[in-house]
Amino acid sequence: MSDSIKHECGIAFIRLLKPADYYLKKYGTSFYGLNKMHILMEKQHNRGQDGAGVANIKLYPEPGCVYINRVRSNGAAPIKDIFQQIDVRINEAVAKNPQVLQDPLLLKKQVEFTGEIFLGHLRYGTFGKNDIENVHPVSRENNWMTRSLVLAGNFNLTNIDELFDRLIELGQYPPAKTDTVTILERIGHFLDRENDDKYRYFKDKGYSKHDVTEMLAKHIDLKEVLSLSARRWDGGYAMAGVIGHGDAFIMRDPSGIRPAFYYCDDEIVVAASERAVIQTTFNLGYEDIRELTPGHALIVRRDGDVSVDPFTAPRPIRPCSFERIYFSRGSDQDIYRERKQLGRQLVPQILKSIDYDIENTVFSYIPNTAESAFFGLVEGLDEYCQGVRAQHILEENGRLTEARLKEILRFKPRIEKVAIKDVKMRTFITQDNERDDLVAHVYDITYGTIRAGVDNLVIIDDSIVRGTTLRQSIIRILDRLKPKKIVVCSSAPQIRYPDCYGIDMSRLSDFVAFRAVIELLRERGMEHVIEDVYRKAVAELQKGDRSETVNCVTEIYDRFTDEEISAKIAEIVTAPEIQARVEVIYQTVADMHKAIPIHNGDWYFTGDYPTPGGNVVSNKAFVNFYENRNERAY
Repeated sequence: MSDSIKHECGIAFIRLLKPADYYLKKYGTSFYGLNKMHILMEKQHNRGQDGAGVANIKLYPEPGCVYINRVRSNGAAPIKDIFQQIDVRINEAVAKNPQVLQDPLLLKKQVEFTGEIFLGHLRYGTFGKNDIENVHPVSRENNWMTRSLVLAGNFNLTNIDELFDRLIELGQYPPAKTDTVTILERIGHFLDRENDDKYRYFKDKGYSKHDVTEMLAKHIDLKEVLSLSARRWDGGYAMAGVIGHGDAFIMRDPSGIRPAFYYCDDEIVVAASERAVIQTTFNLGYEDIRELTPGHALIVRRDGDVSVDPFTAPRPIRPCSFERIYFSRGSDQDIYRERKQLGRQLVPQILKSIDYDIENTVFSYIPNTAESAFFGLVEGLDEYCQGVRAQHILEENGRLTEARLKEILRFKPRIEKVAIKDVKMRTFITQDNERDDLVAHVYDITYGTIRAGVDNLVIIDDSIVRGTTLRQSIIRILDRLKPKKIVVCSSAPQIRYPDCYGIDMSRLSDFVAFRAVIELLRERGMEHVIEDVYRKAVAELQKGDRSETVNCVTEIYDRFTDEEISAKIAEIVTAPEIQARVEVIYQTVADMHKAIPIHNGDWYFTGDYPTPGGNVVSNKAFVNFYENRNERAY
C-alpha cells in the first residue's frame, strides 16, 4: 500500500481550439477560457476543499517567454484564493498597458493565464498532510518543451511499492514514495525515452538540432507514452496532463473506478470529473456530454486534433460506489435517480425494524448528500402507506364514514428535518484524534420534533464507512431528543477492493460496515466463511512465495478461539508484516459478502451495483440498528 494514500478528487480541463481573437469577438472577453475554468471548479467544489490549483499553458511561445503558469492553494477557501491570486497578476499587468485587453495576441504574450490550455484540480485529502506540495497540478519542468509535464489527477493506486521499486530499477531517484510522485516520474520517464528515440530518428534523417525540436512537437507518440506508463498501474484513476509544447491528455483507469466526462466542438474541448458541471458551465444537454471509456485516453494534439484511444487492456467495470453516492453532485440526472432508488430499497428493512409503526415514527436524514436517498425512501414509504389506506377503505365494505375516512387518510409518514449541519468542517479521515473532537460539533438537532419515549426515529445516511461521525456526533446528538428507538440506515453499498475511498484498507476493523458483516455471519452461525476467506488469503500469498508473511498469518490464525471470531480477520489484515499485500487479502474478504445468503428483512439484500447511466438501480445496502442510548455495536 502507499505510504501516503490520497484521494485526489476533482479535475477540470479546457482546451481552446480557435484563435485568441475569436473569443473576444464572440464572447466579448479575452478571458473566456479562464472564466469557464473558474466555473468548472466552483461547480465541483463538493469534490475537494483541502486544496486547489490551476495551470495554464501557452501554445507556440517565443523563446525566452514563460509559457507555463501555475498557482496552487491549501488555504481555507482554496478556489477563491487561487483565482484572487490570478486576478491580482492580471490586473497588475493590465495596469501597465491597458491596450492589451483589445489585443489578444499581445495579451497572451505579456499577461499570465492567457494561454489556450487550462488544467484545474480540487483536492480532498483523506490520508497524508495537507501540505501545498500535495496540491495539484504538479509539474516536471525541462528546458525542452516536449519533456515538460504538468499533471493533475483523481487517483488511488494500490501497488505504489512495486511502482516505486520499478523507478529505482530504471535508475531514477524519486524524492518521495507517493502516488503523485510515482505517477509523475513514471510518465516523465517514458516521455523522456520517447524524446530520446525521436531525437535520434530525426537526427539520423539529417535534421538540424533546431529543426528536430519542431519535429518532436509534431511527432511525440503520446498514446505510446501513456500505454507504457500505465502498464503496471493497479487501482483507480482519472488524470489529465499537458506536455509543455501543447499535447494534452485525459486518461481513465480500465475498470472505470474513477469517473471522467468530456465535451468537444469546433471551439473547445472540456473534460471534468462530473457530467453535470460541464452541462451547467456550457449550457449543454445531457446527450452532449460523453463519458470517457475506461482504459481510454482523450488526446488533444497541439494542432487541435482530438481522438479517443485505448491505452491499456480492458478489465471488468467496477465504478467507485462512493463516487455515485457521495462525491458526485446530485444534480446529475443519473446520480440523482440512483441515489433515490438506493433510499427506496431500504423501505422493507426499515418497516420491519420499527414493527411497521408508522404513526409513532419520525423519518429524517443526515444532511446534505443523503437528501436524495431520503426522497426515494419517502416515496417508498408513501407507496406503502397508500396500500395500507386502500386496504382499510376496502375493509369498511361500504360502512365508511367521513370521520373514519379522515382517520385513514391521516396515515402517512411523519417527515421532519431533525439533523442540521451546523458548521462545515473538513478533516482528514485518518487523523483520528483531531477528527473525533471536531465531528462532535458538526451537527445539531431540531428540538421538539420527537415525542420523548414514544416516537421511533429513523435516520438515513448515504455513507457509513468507519462510523466515526456516527459514533462521535450523530448518535449522541439524536439521543438528546430521547426517542424510543433510533434506526440509522445507510444507502451505501458494500465496500469492496479496490473501491478504497482513499482509506488504508489494512484498517478494516475500523469500518462499521465491515463489523456489520462480521456480526451478521456470527448471527447466522456462518463463521466458516471467515475461515474460508483466511485459507484463500494464505493460498494467494503463497503464490507470491511470501513464506514469512504466510507464517505470520498462520501464527495469528492459530491463536484464535471460536469466541474471538469477530476479531479474526481484523487482526489478520492489520498485521504489520503483511501491509504490502493487504490488497490480496481484502480481495478475498470481498468473497465473504458474496457468501452471505440474502433475504428481505436482513441487513443486506440482493442486487447488482448500477453501471453509470443505468436506468434501473438494484444495489446492496445495509441497515445498522442502534437501540435507545445503547451503543453496543461499537
